Amino acid sequence: MSDQADAGTRKTCTNAPIRVVHDTNVVLSALVLGKWSWLVKLWHDGRVAPLSSSQTIVELGKVLSYPKFALTPTEQADVLMDYLSLCQGIEVSNAPPVPDCRDVTDRAFLELAMVGRADAIVTGDGYLLALAPQFSVPILKARDFRARVAKMES
Repeated sequence: MSDQADAGTRKTCTNAPIRVVHDTNVVLSALVLGKWSWLVKLWHDGRVAPLSSSQTIVELGKVLSYPKFALTPTEQADVLMDYLSLCQGIEVSNAPPVPDCRDVTDRAFLELAMVGRADAIVTGDGYLLALAPQFSVPILKARDFRARVAKMES
């Protein structure tokens, strides 16, 4: 059985939440752009436990301030606090080796997945997706993660 299939089977058997690292764009799409209400529901229902680290939260805070999102400082803080209230914070120290990343900011998500014992990384980032064959944690597009969750629950 593949690592990806094993993760899904393991969670179905234990009814524990699926431990997931979401990259910044996934979080923005769900909480700011309203594209993935299904994902926010999974977080609120406790079926998916988002993992965060100080590095990933700093990245999210930085991106929330981009002018293209037109969020006031209060709105930025609200989004950040809403997400943090759903996350399991993980201290990433002495991270194990991870594959080299073309985008240096992606390293924090890979390290978080390893240290936090994530069941998956959910991303739309092409650089992260390209690392899937050489990384021990499944790296999935949001639609593939959604299909996997639906299959597990059926």
